[in-house]
Amino acid sequence: MVPVEKVARIKLLACDVDGVLTDGAIIYGTSNVELKAFSVKDGLGMKLAEWCGLPVVWLTGRKSEAVARRADELGVQVYQSATDKDAGLRQIARDRGLALAEIAYIGDDINDLPAMRLAGFAVAVADAMPEITAAADYIAKTAGGFGAVREVIEYILRSQGRWESAVEIYLENIRTVKLPGQ
Repeated sequence: MVPVEKVARIKLLACDVDGVLTDGAIIYGTSNVELKAFSVKDGLGMKLAEWCGLPVVWLTGRKSEAVARRADELGVQVYQSATDKDAGLRQIARDRGLALAEIAYIGDDINDLPAMRLAGFAVAVADAMPEITAAADYIAKTAGGFGAVREVIEYILRSQGRWESAVEIYLENIRTVKLPGQ
């Protein structure tokens, strides 16, 4: 059981990319094209979170045009080539004027461990490495790349008593805002 006060103070969600927002597969095509599959469930969840005041940022050790494109579509800030996740999470906190205790972090592999140890609320996707699940305050029921981020967003908003209003804000915004892919 996650202590209520840990989730109550969360003001930002930071996510790893490969293995969290994707299933971890990297597909190389011709002409150095890199392909990644992202869940539309996660995308909808991130827009819902943004519109109700829970920003989402991505922190990834790799650099990828596919990641930059998806982040741009969703209006998410992405920190690429951040191999030192400890320093990356501290930079996010500084950039946003937040305490580390106000940041949730979702990871899947041992390179995420430093950020998870710093975050106020550490989350592992369902298929994370054992070291990551051991360090997590919450383990998602969903695997990376299949809606785990959406699950965590919903968990945070429900825990903060903001889920119903978040859904109403989302429904109002989709009447007036063009979403990615439309």
